[in-house]
Formats: sequence, structure tokens, C-alpha cells
Amino acid sequence: MTTPAVQVARGGPVTRKDVARYAGVSTAVVSYVVNGGPKKVAPATEAKVQDAIRVLGYRPNAAARALKLGSSETLGLVIPDNSNPFFSQFAHAVEDAAAALGYALVLSNSDGNVAKERRNVRNLAARQVDGVLLASVLFEPDLEVLETADIPAVLLNQERDAPGFNTIGVDLAAGARIAVEHLIGHGHTNIGLAMGTNVSGSLDGREVGWRQALQAAGLPEGPVVYSGFTWPGGYLAGQRLVASVNRPTAIFATSDTQAVGLLRAVHEAGLSIPGEIAVVSFDGSIEAEYSWPPLTTVEQPVAAMAEAAVAALVGATRGEKPQHRIFPTKLNIRQSCGCPWTPSTGVPHGT
Repeated sequence: MTTPAVQVARGGPVTRKDVARYAGVSTAVVSYVVNGGPKKVAPATEAKVQDAIRVLGYRPNAAARALKLGSSETLGLVIPDNSNPFFSQFAHAVEDAAAALGYALVLSNSDGNVAKERRNVRNLAARQVDGVLLASVLFEPDLEVLETADIPAVLLNQERDAPGFNTIGVDLAAGARIAVEHLIGHGHTNIGLAMGTNVSGSLDGREVGWRQALQAAGLPEGPVVYSGFTWPGGYLAGQRLVASVNRPTAIFATSDTQAVGLLRAVHEAGLSIPGEIAVVSFDGSIEAEYSWPPLTTVEQPVAAMAEAAVAALVGATRGEKPQHRIFPTKLNIRQSCGCPWTPSTGVPHGT
């Protein structure tokens, strides 16, 4: 006698009717199990349906489900570069937060390019995602296509308020100040800056915080090199700062990725870290802990920011008045600044 599984395999794709027939229930019951409601199903019956799904290899039709629910149950995320450990960590946290609420995530990279960022946003809008999370290369990105499609958006990595939109970020200037103040506390009076560049040309809060800390301590500004938020960018900045006539004894790098490139340049120059040049960076990515020496860095609370961003789109705070949320940072102290390092060391800071 031919089993139901064989019959289905010969007849084509497995349908909800096939599952219902195999489990001895109605198609409505199968729907309740697959969708988690709206009606409750007895545990024994649910077990039969789940067993039928497993045996037959049933896969729900996502397009049909989206049409019925009026939702794609999908969020879009646009970041500058997922090869950057900080953004990779951020994307992972967003995916986890979305999955916890039953949503899938579509990830795209802008490569720090405005035109590509806009194209990615248009593509997500065309796919009718339920919301978009955007770490824009601009402080004020063009989101008209999302507004027209009535798709909500959350701006990530934003230190400034963007009226009409939910924004998530940290106080960059405050985080930079505590980093530079820590170097000043080690006795450094010539502190350089490896400053990442942005396509908008806007003044970055990390540069502001560097200047504020030096001014408050009555110290002159050290040398500054502007380069990309990348390993090569940091390497170039390190080479120039090391070769500077006024070579600094400490450097604040505005991202961990830059700092890792900078460390290579300092090592290649034959200088010791932190003995001859101390380094503190910004972001708190995993590579900071595993660089050599381990980097003292200002950590952003990625998981908390991701959860808040997803909640603003499809979670508990959905539909509320847009908010500009600033999260606290903390200084993770390791060896690159000159401190003895214990893995649990951290100095909270922020609003």
C-alpha cells in the first residue's frame, strides 16, 4: 500500500490539504498550528500536525501567508559595510531581535555610497517589508520612498534627532570625551586624532568630544588625520601620525576598525604600544578585545539598541510618537592605553 508521503511526493509540492489528510484533521487546524492561532489547538492534535509537517516536508507558502496577514513579516536593514565587525555585530543583534518577534531580516550594504544606499532602500520598499532600519551615510537621509509606501523606518547610529523618525544612537561627543580624559589621566599632553570621514561632510561628535576634553584640560590640540572608517584608513592615519613632526604620545581613533589598522602602522614603525604611543578607540567590537595589544575602547550597547530599534517598528513601542533615543556608552579598559587589563574592567558613561 502506498503511504501518504509517497503519494504526495508523486503528486507535486506538499500542500496544507496533504498535511490535514495525513494528520486526520481539517485544513483550518493545520492553519492554526502553522500560524500559532488564532484558535488554540489541543497539544495531542498539534503534535499530530507537527509530525505530519515533518514527515511530508511541508513548507508554508510565505507569499500567500503575507497576502493573508497583510504583512511580509520581514524587516529590511541597510548598513554601510557588514565586513566591519561593529556593523556585523549590530546586524546580528538586529536579526536576533527581529526573530524574537517572528520577523525575518533582509540585509544590504551601502558600501558608504549614497546612491547605493538609496537603491537599497527603494528595493526594500518595492518588496513591501514591514519596516526598514537604516544606518545611513548621511545624518539626514532621503526617505521619501518609504514615506510614500507607508513603511516605517528607524535611523541607526544617529546622534542627532531627525523629526518624524525614530532614531537610535549614542552621545558620540560624551563617549569621545571620556576616552580622551582617560588618556589625559595617564599624563598625556599631546593626543592625536585618527578621525573617520563621512560623505555628508558633517562634523562628527567624536571630533567634538576630543576637542572638548583637551580644552577642558587646558591642552593644545594634537595632530589630526582624516581617513576612512576602515582598516586601510586607520593604517594610513597611523603612518601619518607616527611620521608627524609633532608626533603624539597618545591617539584617539574614532572606530575599532581604524584602530586595528593604526596599531599595525605603529608596530611597523618600531614603536611600543602603549609605552611610546597609547591608543584608545570607539565602538566596542569583538576585534578590539583580540587585537594586540587589546584595545581600550568606548563600547556602544549594540544589543539594547537593536532591540529598541526593532520594537519601534514591530514591537511594544510600534505606533508611538517617534523618539530620539540616546544610549549610554562605557569605557572598556584593556592594555592599549597603558592600564593593567582585566577582562571585566569597564567604566560606565553616558546619559
